[in-house]
Amino acid sequence: MAFQKTFAALLIASIALVHFTHALQEVKPPAPSPQLPKPLDCGGACKYRCSETKRPNLCNRACGSCCRTCHCVPPGTSGNYEACPCYFNLTTHNNTRKCP
Repeated sequence: MAFQKTFAALLIASIALVHFTHALQEVKPPAPSPQLPKPLDCGGACKYRCSETKRPNLCNRACGSCCRTCHCVPPGTSGNYEACPCYFNLTTHNNTRKCP
């Protein structure tokens, strides 16, 4: 009989402990969903990027291909590759830089 009372008391105490433990845990709000970046106007960005080149059609075609792959175009008409490393690292079959 004493064993049953002790067992019942321990059972009630453990249930209460579990209940209070769950009640004391902080409720974390769900993580915000990542927002998709705004789509880049590859045509406009490449038109500006290739505005000072001697072969604008070739430049625009290569730039557009790179822009669709990397989703970015470095600012300015040349250089600034650190702003878009993917654009800088694309190469042709001859291991020359693909993107102007």
